[in-house]
Amino acid sequence: MQSLTSLAGLCPLLFLLASCSDAPKVTEEKPRPKPPVALTGRQAFQQMYPQARGWAPDAEPLEIRSVNLAQVKAEPGKAGAWQVVFVSPTRGKAKTYTYSSVESDGNLHQGVFGGLEETYTARGDESPFSIVAIKVDSDEAYQTAAARSSEYMKKNPGKPVIFLMTQNRRFPDVTWRVIWGDSVGTSDYSVFVDGTTGKLLQIMH
Repeated sequence: MQSLTSLAGLCPLLFLLASCSDAPKVTEEKPRPKPPVALTGRQAFQQMYPQARGWAPDAEPLEIRSVNLAQVKAEPGKAGAWQVVFVSPTRGKAKTYTYSSVESDGNLHQGVFGGLEETYTARGDESPFSIVAIKVDSDEAYQTAAARSSEYMKKNPGKPVIFLMTQNRRFPDVTWRVIWGDSVGTSDYSVFVDGTTGKLLQIMH
């Protein structure tokens, strides 16, 4: 009888333990990674510049160029990746850096990536420029260009836009060239905007 009584006393305890073990486990959901975003030219440049200065203390930009990516939704004046050619005048060397929101084709890696060092020879039409000259960002340049390009944009909806900043002899200040098309060579319409004052300089078509 004593053994039966002991078993009877254990039954509620065993039932309680079984019920607890069958209870659903609460798991915390991991936060979903944020989708990659497009950046303005100046935002991407600020990511690359510290590494370029680590490569050469006198590094200056020669060219800032946007790269559109299929994986990153394009926004006015922004791109999923950017490329900057830096030069060191004292060393006579150049080095290309990229900043990309994602891993992509064309040797584009997420974050900042530095290419190989190359010999730099001064070009006749382009020259390095000081970072203090970059007072107008690519999204601002786009707004200026788009305001004077409504007719072209209506006739060419969805056409890709790329951005190119250089210092050339045609204009006194550094300029943004807002280019409708896949490349400079194939474009039939582009707008030059002063990268320091924000003024529209020239429409090419």
